[in-house]
Amino acid sequence: MAKEIKTIAVLTSGGDAPGMNAAIRAVVRKGINNGVRVKGIKRGYQGLLAEEIVDLERSDVSEIIQRGGTILGTARCMEFMTEEGQQQGAEICRKHGIDGIVVIGGDGSYRGALSLSRNGINTIGIPGTIDLDIACSDYTIGFDTAINTAMEAIDKVRDTSSSHERCSIIEVMGRNAGYIALWCGVANGAEDILIPEKYDYNEQTIINNIIQNRKKGKTHHIIINAEGIGHSTSMARRIEAATGIETRATILGYMQRGGSPTCKDRYFASIMGAYAADILCEGKSNRVVAFRDGKFQDFDIEEALVMSKSIDEYQYEVSRKLSQ
Repeated sequence: MAKEIKTIAVLTSGGDAPGMNAAIRAVVRKGINNGVRVKGIKRGYQGLLAEEIVDLERSDVSEIIQRGGTILGTARCMEFMTEEGQQQGAEICRKHGIDGIVVIGGDGSYRGALSLSRNGINTIGIPGTIDLDIACSDYTIGFDTAINTAMEAIDKVRDTSSSHERCSIIEVMGRNAGYIALWCGVANGAEDILIPEKYDYNEQTIINNIIQNRKKGKTHHIIINAEGIGHSTSMARRIEAATGIETRATILGYMQRGGSPTCKDRYFASIMGAYAADILCEGKSNRVVAFRDGKFQDFDIEEALVMSKSIDEYQYEVSRKLSQ
């Protein structure tokens, strides 16, 4: 029989993502609507171990849906990766009367949630990462804002690249996943898109492409490079030496994590947050909220962690054909 849920908590863990605040707001308000108390845990699992725990009311989450980042803060916690740290975290939850926790973050955050569940604390995960690399979900909170931020920045770099007749390598985030690079490469009309899932590290192919395009009269060449490949600055030096064409690297970096979330991120975060609060209040545990096959659903965390996800072959082939 599922234990009665009287108090739930919410935390954000790992890298921040636009829309996390919308998810926090939804967890708090739906939880209160369901008749439970809601607490906020600051600075992720590190804050849990430090007992940085506060009560949250409806008014505490007013005027946050439009804000980027996370009002609860986030941090990476090596101590929570140990069995001792995980047991301590569960004991602190019991000390503060917390029956269940909603964890907003990526796959590393889910591993922490799994450990809490094994130690008797009900846990529900929400996919909050700009990388779109959670295998069980077709969408992750923050992705839409990140690609729009990157797209606008790449448009600006293209303008100056064209003016100076340069080759520009623009590096986007995504860790070892190429979704941001692929989407922006298509949306920005890039001549080359380099993603970890497909790149063969043959720079000569890129060099040949640049030379051929210059012969055709193109005044610039845009290369979108995924973070998982990296080394954009040294790549730029090699390409310039091989082609004689001025080549510059631009690393967009953490700007992709910031900014006011798009409507899509606010909406998905709100529905996922409410869904998480509902199933947690029902007594469910060790689940991940996901958007898959056009509907919101939940998966077992352990199953979710072993699922695989890959770049759609047709979409990748289209990206190559459109760049020619």
